[in-house]
Amino acid sequence: MRTRLTREMSAVANRIHKVLENTNVKLGLVATDVFGVSGRKMIAALINGETDTVKMADMACGRLREKIPLLQQALLGKVTGHHRFLLKALMDHLTYLEGQIDRFNQRIEEAARPFEKAITALIPMPGYDRASAQSVIAEIGQDMNQFATDAHLCSWARVCPGNNESAGKRKSGATGQGNRWLETILVQVAWAASRKKKSYFQAQYRRLAGRRGKKRAIVAVAHSILTDTYHILKEGTSYRELGGIRSPATRPDSALPVKRLQDLGYSVVLGERKVA
Repeated sequence: MRTRLTREMSAVANRIHKVLENTNVKLGLVATDVFGVSGRKMIAALINGETDTVKMADMACGRLREKIPLLQQALLGKVTGHHRFLLKALMDHLTYLEGQIDRFNQRIEEAARPFEKAITALIPMPGYDRASAQSVIAEIGQDMNQFATDAHLCSWARVCPGNNESAGKRKSGATGQGNRWLETILVQVAWAASRKKKSYFQAQYRRLAGRRGKKRAIVAVAHSILTDTYHILKEGTSYRELGGIRSPATRPDSALPVKRLQDLGYSVVLGERKVA
């Protein structure tokens, strides 16, 4: 339910952006967060019929005050009564949804107390925050003895390649349909992890995205995250970052580029190979 409310809140926020764009108010181009303290004050002023851009720009707080001249230009628009009606209705709806999400957050915190140890153990992993850790634990539980191996968990969650083979011919490797709530949150965690600088997951994503595509790469990262989640919960270990240079496969028969060997601390001397 919290996920549904969050999606609805995002949709309402997008509608507010669209209404502002229709009025030629370019607040989103200047303010990083239109729905921060400063942005909400300016939108409220627009709803109340304020047309003085100097007064509205002066409502900026913190570092946004450095952009007051830009705000004065961005707030120049043609806001009609219809636009003010829409903005008021949408902002009221946004406030309501935020209140509902806060209610669910409080209830989830109460229900998650018995699982606090498992939730806390997942948070250090790149991509996870408290809400995503709670969502994953809610779907898979904290007792990993119900899954024989990490591969069984990934197969149950459908974040691994499918196995559609007939007469020795591979027909499809699609992941198939699994727990859609778990899949959604794992993909969100994977996207966040792929942006974590100098992390194993970022290196894995970049290595795969170039030759396999972004979507396949992000599912592979989600698979790795769920695998690590399994071992952290089952073995009671803490997450250990391998770093970006450890991501590529390091099989004995794999060829490592010179720069990667240098990053690993080896001194490499290239010479001409003699042909017998």
